[in-house]
Amino acid sequence: MTLGALIDSGVPVQWLKDQLSRIPLAGFDIVVSPVSRHGITAASVQVDITDNQSSRNYSDIRSLIEGCPLPEAVKSTSLNIFKRLAKVEARIHNCPVEQVHFHEVGGIDAIVDVVGTALGLDYLGIKKVLASPISLGRGFVTCSHGKLPVPVPATLALLEGVPVTGTDIPHELVTPTGAAIITSLAQRFESMPEMVIAKIGYGAGQRDIEARPNLLRLILAADPEASADLGGGRQEGRISIVETCIDDMNPELFGFLMERLFADGALDVYWIPVYMKKNRPGTMLQVICKEDSQTAVIDRILSETTTLGVRYYSAHRRLLWRDELEVETSFGTVAVKRVKDPRGHIRHVPEYEVCRKIALEKNIPLRLVYDTVAREAVEKNDEGRA
Repeated sequence: MTLGALIDSGVPVQWLKDQLSRIPLAGFDIVVSPVSRHGITAASVQVDITDNQSSRNYSDIRSLIEGCPLPEAVKSTSLNIFKRLAKVEARIHNCPVEQVHFHEVGGIDAIVDVVGTALGLDYLGIKKVLASPISLGRGFVTCSHGKLPVPVPATLALLEGVPVTGTDIPHELVTPTGAAIITSLAQRFESMPEMVIAKIGYGAGQRDIEARPNLLRLILAADPEASADLGGGRQEGRISIVETCIDDMNPELFGFLMERLFADGALDVYWIPVYMKKNRPGTMLQVICKEDSQTAVIDRILSETTTLGVRYYSAHRRLLWRDELEVETSFGTVAVKRVKDPRGHIRHVPEYEVCRKIALEKNIPLRLVYDTVAREAVEKNDEGRA
């Protein structure tokens, strides 16, 4: 179903087959066909298998993926998914992770599902995955371990900490492979967020369920962090703000924390003096970051500070149009930002680090370097327009 939704969203079938052929597996083919579920057309993917090997352990699968000539991002995503499966199976069956036998999950179809999903995400350039709460079926299913309740133990273990909802549908709606894929990829599970819809894809399950369409719907959103041009030199986008207040931490640690936060993707970091309970002086740590860096920033704060929790929320931001250019000046080639305000006026802002280096080398005031570079950038720009 995941592969079907990705293919329906624009991943070429032949490209996917060519990429999967790089894995040292034989005896399979991907067959894609359109089907209808409750009047909705979707892509149905069937992995036809002629290889009868149905059981591989985690070490076998890891070696297959690590040794194939696929992009590192694809291999990393695939390995993370199978590692989650291995840890859960090892816990359930009380055996070492490396020796876990996946049985059905270790079959070629599951390897194709997992690696194919990672390839599809990479092809479509998907940077972040959000998911709705997971609907679960009921009843029993027969597998290599015998008859098991639905959801099976591995599926439930993989969904720990994830919002789920039960249904009266007497079928397995979520398999261990599906649970591993979505819990490895999704950053959050929530109702549909505010977004600009770019494309929609549907992947069909093999069973046609009377109670509801047996479909996985993939909604591709326009990148919320890509600035939208509003005209007149204005651009708009969304950011995350993460903040907490601290009154019991060694102040020597704050400098190191700031460096680590910038390495994690912070756009800016603030230390704001505040008074906290019992009139204690403290520091509010506030971090501005892109939404795909939010998790890393939160983890860093919770790991590196004494705080017990953080607040985070999304915010709109409006930016001036800007680009970068290199300008030949009396100090040599200098990087300069060119900024345009809403009325179309352009100003040139020299890069601080470059100007600082020039000021130190020539032993002249930094202000003089700034003024000279900015003036000569304007003159060069005017000459270019002439």
